[in-house]
Amino acid sequence: MDLDPEELIENARQAIERPEASSPPQSRLNVSVALTVALLATFMGICKIKDDNINQAMQQAQADKIDHWAFYQARNAREEVAKATLTQLKLQALGAPESAAEGYRDAITRYETLAAEQSRKKDELRQQAEADGKRYDALNYRDDQFDLSDALLAIAIAMLAVTALTQLWWLYAAALVPTAFGVVMGLAGLGGWPLHPDMVVQLLS
Repeated sequence: MDLDPEELIENARQAIERPEASSPPQSRLNVSVALTVALLATFMGICKIKDDNINQAMQQAQADKIDHWAFYQARNAREEVAKATLTQLKLQALGAPESAAEGYRDAITRYETLAAEQSRKKDELRQQAEADGKRYDALNYRDDQFDLSDALLAIAIAMLAVTALTQLWWLYAAALVPTAFGVVMGLAGLGGWPLHPDMVVQLLS
């Protein structure tokens, strides 16, 4: 959900442009609505910059995880081939003449080293892929916070727009409820706070 902060500020400015005959209470309400929308638009702009950076980091983490698992499978295949060759060499060495024994021992040593090396590198790739997955989950956690903040603040701005039309103070007060929750979730995303309403996120995902 992408909202243009400049468009929101322009809408707020237009909302307070009333005829000169408007009463002072209406003017105060319009000013309150305009200031609230302007502040929310600024806050949403800051959150959007951070959220975009997080989305880019998520894409990189996902790509890294896929690459590491692909290399893991390649290392695993090499290890299996080395082990199969090693088994074959050991069986052949049993019936080989003494003159060929040293050659078989050298080949067996090489393939034992190769299999061990592939196993070690495969384990390193597994650890890297799992770390990539954890990094993606941590970034997605913060992305959910920004998404929820964006949704709540969009609801608040919609309510503020209706407030400017109806001139109802109680509606302005009601709009401050999603405003408060939206700002809190945005600050949680910016500050990395452990605030994550799982039930709401699962409902919206």
